[in-house]
Amino acid sequence: MIALMIKFVHLKTILNIYDMTWTDFFNGTGKAFQWGFQFMKGIGNTPNVIFWLIIVALMLVWLRMQGRYNKEAKEKGTLK
Repeated sequence: MIALMIKFVHLKTILNIYDMTWTDFFNGTGKAFQWGFQFMKGIGNTPNVIFWLIIVALMLVWLRMQGRYNKEAKEKGTLK
């Protein structure tokens, strides 16, 4: 009898883990967003600087390649 009661209590505690209300869901979602925004506030402007450095580097690579293509086309006489 006691073993059955222990199993029942244990089963009840396991099932209470999954007993979530809409309030719990939205509070959890809100806390996740707050954590995310605090993280973004903490890293500051760093992602913007990184993205701009990547953009500038890729633009320089593209312009260098375009210069090579124009030079090659001019030499072959295919530049219009």
